[in-house]
Amino acid sequence: MSPIHHGPRPAGDGRRATNAATVLRTVLDHGPVARSAVARLSGLSPAAVSRQATDLLRHGLLRELPERAETGGPGRPQIPVDLHLGATAGPVVGGVHLGAPASTLSLVDLRGRVVARRSLRHHGLDPRTLPATLALHLRAFLADHVGTRPLLGVGAALGGWVDPDRGRVVRHDALGWYQRPLAAELTRGLGGLTVRADNHARAVAQSEILFGRPEARRSLVHLFVGNVVDAALGIAGVVHQGPGSAAGDVAHLPVPDSTVACPCGRSGCLEATVANRALGETAYRRGIVPEPDTALLVDAAAAGDRRADRLLRERARAVGRAVALLLDVLNPDLVVVTEHASLLEPGYLEEIRGAAVDLSHVCDDPERIVSPHAGPAAMPVAAGTVLLNPLFRNPLQGLAGLTGDRAGPAGARHDA
Repeated sequence: MSPIHHGPRPAGDGRRATNAATVLRTVLDHGPVARSAVARLSGLSPAAVSRQATDLLRHGLLRELPERAETGGPGRPQIPVDLHLGATAGPVVGGVHLGAPASTLSLVDLRGRVVARRSLRHHGLDPRTLPATLALHLRAFLADHVGTRPLLGVGAALGGWVDPDRGRVVRHDALGWYQRPLAAELTRGLGGLTVRADNHARAVAQSEILFGRPEARRSLVHLFVGNVVDAALGIAGVVHQGPGSAAGDVAHLPVPDSTVACPCGRSGCLEATVANRALGETAYRRGIVPEPDTALLVDAAAAGDRRADRLLRERARAVGRAVALLLDVLNPDLVVVTEHASLLEPGYLEEIRGAAVDLSHVCDDPERIVSPHAGPAAMPVAAGTVLLNPLFRNPLQGLAGLTGDRAGPAGARHDA
């Protein structure tokens, strides 16, 4: 597997980079679309759109669709352009969502659609060797699924405190990782392929901004509820990181009416109340599941076990009470909640909405509380978005080395 080697930063000022990003984003939102429509929709001049579209076509991010050409009167037919997609041609990115008991490997196209995915269980594996194991399996997965398409790199998303600028996991208590250079380790294991890492709550928030509902671009809060519980805030299309990329730690947010003891010494903290491990242990203690596994609890509820359903609804209401606090403090256009049961069964999302609206002082519209647009594929899409987001923000810088050739996963080169 050979990476696409990035060349030097393209010549030109910041305006060129901004215009290229504007054209690419307009095509993402409206494509297939004629260049004249891109100019109208983006506010750029037709000449600027033409220049940037030519660059993006040469870099392989856009493609022309002559078969869909339209004649709008005198002059040459308008040939639409679209993102370069396709089973054998368009660029793709790899992704890995790294969880505590298991990870998900994915391949994602430029529209944030999952092309392929694979689960990898690693419960009980020494966390010190986990990056090498992930790289080994990811190499095989990419070799199986990339084919001749350009592979732009890999995005890695995981919980805890992650510094994307340095590619480091600053703190992940469940894995015992502190100042772990995850991106560099995966890059080595993947033969030099570009890897970016970020917190999974921020990654989902960014995927909503890029590929989800229009309201997400104005403002959103994303709450992730899994083995870890964290959050992300997006304003005007930008996900907030804060100094040291430490934003989003809501593990100790107080949950109204919760009396669950937290390791921090207090009671009623959000993560101690709603995290998967707490839920699984409760289900196991009550004899609902044979082992403390939240996935088994969700399966039991789906099979009609009323005790399992009741416990999941209890958690949903606790999550909703935390959502009410986030709504009152930040009042975003959307609150996106990633929680396993509500991704699979809308009834649990309704429980979250009901509890949130009952307690919130600023929100009386339950429709502002939603699940991720990608549903159960939210985490594979988010992992790929870790790499796609900087691409859409500065496409020519990110892909300066693509002009003239493309590198496939086995090192073969193909004419652009």
